Amino acid sequence: MTETIENLRDFNYYKLNTNKHVLVEYIWIDGTGERLRSKTKVYNNAIQSLEDVEWWTFDGSSTDQAITKFSEIYLKPVCMVRDPFRGDPHKFVLCETYKPDRKTPARFNFRWIAEKIMQEASDSDPWFGIEQEYFMLKRTGTTHLWPLGWPNGGFPYPQGRYYCSIGERNNFGRALSEAHQRACLYAGLKLSGINSEVAPSQWEFQIGIAHGIEAGDHLWLARYILERLGEEFGIDINYDPKPIQGDWNGTGAHCNFSTTQTREQGGYEYIKEIMLPLLEKNHQKMMLLYGLNNEARLTGKHETGEYSQFSWGDGSRGCSIRVPIITKELGKGYLEDRRPAANMDPYLVCSALVDTTCMNGKNLMSLIEQFAESLKQL
Repeated sequence: MTETIENLRDFNYYKLNTNKHVLVEYIWIDGTGERLRSKTKVYNNAIQSLEDVEWWTFDGSSTDQAITKFSEIYLKPVCMVRDPFRGDPHKFVLCETYKPDRKTPARFNFRWIAEKIMQEASDSDPWFGIEQEYFMLKRTGTTHLWPLGWPNGGFPYPQGRYYCSIGERNNFGRALSEAHQRACLYAGLKLSGINSEVAPSQWEFQIGIAHGIEAGDHLWLARYILERLGEEFGIDINYDPKPIQGDWNGTGAHCNFSTTQTREQGGYEYIKEIMLPLLEKNHQKMMLLYGLNNEARLTGKHETGEYSQFSWGDGSRGCSIRVPIITKELGKGYLEDRRPAANMDPYLVCSALVDTTCMNGKNLMSLIEQFAESLKQL
């Protein structure tokens, strides 16, 4: 790299030479709806399944999820994987957040409603592949962040040479992306690949094929691992849909989606005749769930469709929905929703796709209302 990576640290990896303890890292989405928090609980017994992991609490007034007077928020374990930093037998546990009654979801907990929708649509067996893009940023002063490898406060050569690139002059951040891939695979996440993206220091990882609710679970855990590795490389992970203004690609989270009906023979016609009209009909509603500030990215330029207009095309990356050429050739397969922004919540996006195409959007307004309620100030 042309820029020295500072603050490279190895504080996470001291060996825990004991068979008596299991460290469980509880992970949850905070009151921003975009960032994660975590804390560690020491267990003195083997942890084999989620049933072995207790509910826990945290101070919600410090995560913008509760007021000080009623600050206790519960953590409900919902997905457990291996800890790639501490190694076996230690665990990561993704959690839902609940108010003190243990029934009312806390701010930005959408997993419960996504799981309900996935269960309702279980006959359609929804599969997902999510392409999570992000920028790597470095601090250039006490507060200013700028993309890794870019001249301080300046701009590199125009984009085009950086996509799937190699070479020191083109590729910035491979070490972090490679470490992330290996850590996710060790954890047991369904990560299927990585690549450098169109803008310099912009990268992507792919989650999938993931079934139903596990798409959101695995994406959030992969984001957590990426942020943790960023600590050690001194790199900030940025999911803003348009972090750099001008002639630079925005940052998205394209969602590849299929159902039993689209994977069977005749699936291409099913996508065209059934799914696409439903997606067009509900376009404006779905956009409310696809990430904040997404209109800055969806301009009709830089491989996007326009925010306010629905469009689709065979093999087109300038549309709302791309139907891959292979789907048309085989007469079955999947579609790619190119509208979601990088900062989207996968529980909202995946459940909106399933609800719109499999259940005619009957839960769509509930999703929108839940999201709008979380956006309100406490």
